[in-house]
Amino acid sequence: MLRLAVIVLLLANAGYYAWSQGLLKDWGFAPEEQAEPQRMDQQIRPETLQILRVTPGKASSSLPSSPSSSAAPAGPASADASAISSSSAPSTPPSADTAECLQAGVFDERQAEALRTAAASLPQGSWVLDPTPVPGRWMLYMGRFEDQEALDRKRAELRARKVDHDRAGGTLELGLSLGRFTSKDAAERELANLGTKGVRTARVVQERPDTAGFTLRLPSVNDALRPQLDALRTAMAGKTLRTCG
Repeated sequence: MLRLAVIVLLLANAGYYAWSQGLLKDWGFAPEEQAEPQRMDQQIRPETLQILRVTPGKASSSLPSSPSSSAAPAGPASADASAISSSSAPSTPPSADTAECLQAGVFDERQAEALRTAAASLPQGSWVLDPTPVPGRWMLYMGRFEDQEALDRKRAELRARKVDHDRAGGTLELGLSLGRFTSKDAAERELANLGTKGVRTARVVQERPDTAGFTLRLPSVNDALRPQLDALRTAMAGKTLRTCG
């Protein structure tokens, strides 16, 4: 069986070779010829075609100059121009110190005097103490009570009437505050309102009079000035510098 397969394969190869070489053309077995005679028929006056010889010298002179050769001389000039423009361009100036305005306060007259002494070592014009008047404060006051027991009874009475209150503090002890106000008129209006709740013994007192105050302002604090501000810490009485606003 294997011998038969080999014989068939050899006969097939021999037949393909004879067909591809045109040996079987007389029997009508041959590959199709790859020719296009119709293209020859489409030629127009082929006899007028002439082959001319070109002289090498004339050919080179007649060729147009290449863009690279014509542009080459401009290279150094453009490079020189760019070098001149880059050298003449102004250099970017270094960024300046970022300065900010800082302030602290309010300080009373005694604290302001201590600040003036401490700030004397700073550059002239780097600081200023702006007058900042502190308005007085008014209180709705009940008291002064004879003892703590009397104070506690009044607290219980106010809680029953749902009236807010707290300790008066300072020289007004033993007493109660029913509210603090920035003006006497505002305090008197609230006193009239509390009268509708049964409050009868409260009165308006001035807890603090109008006083002079000062705000420390440093309008332009930069990197050079910041380290020098440590000289002010003791005189600032616990207050801290903040952004001006």
